[in-house]
Amino acid sequence: MTSCEGFGDRPEVRVERAVAELRAGRPVLLTGESGPLAILPLDSTTPASYERFARLAGDAHAVHLTPARANLLGLARPEGALVPLAGLDREAAVLIGYGLVADVPREPLERAREASATSAAASELARLALLLPAVIVAPVETRAAVGSGMLTLGNGDLEAARAGAGRLFEEVSRARVPLAAAGDTTFVVFRGGLAQRDQLAVIVGDPDLAGTVPVRLHSSCITGDLFGSLKCDCGDQLREGLRALAERGGGVLLYLDQEGRGTGIAAKMHAYFHQDLGLDTIDADAMLGFEADARRYEAAVAMLRGLGVERVDLLTNNPAKVAFLRDAGIEVVSRTPILGAVTAENRGYLRTKSERAGHLIALGDDPDLAAAE
Repeated sequence: MTSCEGFGDRPEVRVERAVAELRAGRPVLLTGESGPLAILPLDSTTPASYERFARLAGDAHAVHLTPARANLLGLARPEGALVPLAGLDREAAVLIGYGLVADVPREPLERAREASATSAAASELARLALLLPAVIVAPVETRAAVGSGMLTLGNGDLEAARAGAGRLFEEVSRARVPLAAAGDTTFVVFRGGLAQRDQLAVIVGDPDLAGTVPVRLHSSCITGDLFGSLKCDCGDQLREGLRALAERGGGVLLYLDQEGRGTGIAAKMHAYFHQDLGLDTIDADAMLGFEADARRYEAAVAMLRGLGVERVDLLTNNPAKVAFLRDAGIEVVSRTPILGAVTAENRGYLRTKSERAGHLIALGDDPDLAAAE
């Protein structure tokens, strides 16, 4: 039989296995300069698994709060904060991790300490697993962790994985798909990155890919794109982007799998809950531990290069997309605004994107907005 050694030796493989463990609610051991930490994202626990983890930790467990979440609780820390959980059940831990500020028990917060680089890396792993970044951590001896069946991950594995497999994508299939909004198109599927997600490029018409190509980077929005949610303008931007590409004689729309600005559909629904209580979209994400925008565009760069595109006219209102492509060596020759309908339901969301996230949307001059108000 042929030897198959080495499949699990690469950092990206170890990271993908760790992500699968965390999503399944099983802890992982993360090594670092400050010693090994057992980690478990709070929202993948059950009351029973939480109690097992607390016993393994000898009640030395704590919840890592990202800087965004810690700041909302008055715990400004550059790496985030570690709040001790000794004697607290899962319900109390959940309140500290991502509950309502008014309901959070104050005594544990008073004993909070500076988070470590290792616990911050643990939080990043949870984000990669599309879990909330409130992570339970505990110093656990390697022997005890291995004896409990934990997978072990090096603290530098995540950075190495992002630098390696995180940027590698290859075309795996393509087919002609006629669309109501854009006419004849070709769907091209790329696979790669960490966790080997499929990403989609929609080539509208027959553009000159060696010239300056009209390009739209569109992050998936199930609620807006598929169901026509009135809380955002994403569905309008998707269809308007396709129409604009067709009117220009062709172009490329990259449909990127990063729901909820990169946080995932479950976190997006958590954020919607907080929005219904009065928070704007940025503060709602901060309440859950996320920064204003967690999206990444390495996949977009890899897909453009895979199609042979090096110069673009970018259809976007978001300067961050322009900056990311330019930093990656894609020449952004020009930027074209792409606007959706302004309604009574999404006007606050659009104002937040304009005033707090820096999107180039001239809402003050929009007659539709004035009518909606």
